[in-house]
Amino acid sequence: MHVALLGLGAAGSHVARQLTQLPISRLSLHDIDRQRQRRVASAITAAVGDDIDISSERPTASDPPDVVILATPSGRHPRLAESWIRAGSHVVSITDDPDDVAGLLELAPLAEHNQRRLVVGAGFAPGLSCLLASYAASQLDSVDAINVYKAGTGGPNCARQHHRALKQTGSEWIDGKWVVRRGGSGRELAWFPDPFGARDCYRGALPSPMLLQPVFPAAQRISARMAATRRDRLTSWLPMMRPPHSDGGPGAIRVEVRGQRDGAIETVILGVMDHPSVAAGTVTAVATAAVIAEQAPIGAGGLATWSNPKAVLTELYRRGVRVASFNGVLAAIAAEE
Repeated sequence: MHVALLGLGAAGSHVARQLTQLPISRLSLHDIDRQRQRRVASAITAAVGDDIDISSERPTASDPPDVVILATPSGRHPRLAESWIRAGSHVVSITDDPDDVAGLLELAPLAEHNQRRLVVGAGFAPGLSCLLASYAASQLDSVDAINVYKAGTGGPNCARQHHRALKQTGSEWIDGKWVVRRGGSGRELAWFPDPFGARDCYRGALPSPMLLQPVFPAAQRISARMAATRRDRLTSWLPMMRPPHSDGGPGAIRVEVRGQRDGAIETVILGVMDHPSVAAGTVTAVATAAVIAEQAPIGAGGLATWSNPKAVLTELYRRGVRVASFNGVLAAIAAEE
């Protein structure tokens, strides 16, 4: 099994480490930063020895990998995914850019025709957030509303996307149609798992609704918000004044799903606190493992399209990603539940 990882930034480096636990024989690592590529390749080679053939050569369409993971900066994911699907590879993308997500979803007919799997948004949010929404919805008889909140960033590319998202318009699904909302509007106070705590969250260019709506078309409302400070909002219209940190530190997700169960209205709330780059790397590796095992569905879609979110969350738990539920207090969910 040959897996190629394109992009070795903060999330991509964590993906590379997690991939060593999968049943693969060959791993191609590529990044435009050659020094970083050599550093990551050397670290992975030292960790796995001769168990996996580690290559620093960019894969080619003439010898396509079985799975290609796109951890590159946003903007080119649809084009790259299309070329690799045509070459015969499955594709896993961790983009959080709405334009990328829309372009990737449009590749569904191509992926289905070629019997390929295209996993869209297999990171922190979207990605883990989609799994939480799907798992919460499975506990209800019907779903009326889904609200996603995210806080924190991974590496520099994630921080730049966060900066852009706050000034751009976003879309919410309301009463059967898409409604465009101004970025930085719709302030809500969201409580994340401790010790992250409460943060003000705002609308922005976030792709979670467009990944969730096809799975829950009967929902009356699907929205997403991101945590931001007053300075974030004031400076979102300006270029970033200083380079972002190599890793954004701790982050969190909160997902609220409201619906009906046994005739009563109920709300299921799940949350995660983790470093976004670390959690994204773990989610991507687990998604790749599902693709290798042919457990992911044919075609293009987010993780909410997967039939057994509980099993995926259990595997993430085993790898260190802890989910909490809100029952008066946020309490950890044990893997066996």
